[in-house]
Amino acid sequence: MILLQIDFPFEGAMGEEMSKSFKELAESIRDEEGLIWKIWTQNEETKEAGGIYLFSDTQSAKKYINMHIERLSGFGVKDIRAKLFEVNEPLSKISKAPLW
Repeated sequence: MILLQIDFPFEGAMGEEMSKSFKELAESIRDEEGLIWKIWTQNEETKEAGGIYLFSDTQSAKKYINMHIERLSGFGVKDIRAKLFEVNEPLSKISKAPLW
């Protein structure tokens, strides 16, 4: 399993307003190839947003990164950071990670 972390500066709506504004986007992300889940992140204080994603494989995660960076750039978002990590499943199970 592959964990993807994406974050970027964000001046838009957060909280409940963000939830309403991005419902359709969340629904489209839900159907991405190889996606197991996504946790949406936001920090009003630092004006950042993004997500933590779990993918079944590296190829799907890399494909998503390319598509999502292009989409975010189209919205005018800059300074997008994306990092991939392999999940250590045995240790993650011990510490109650919601992998399955």
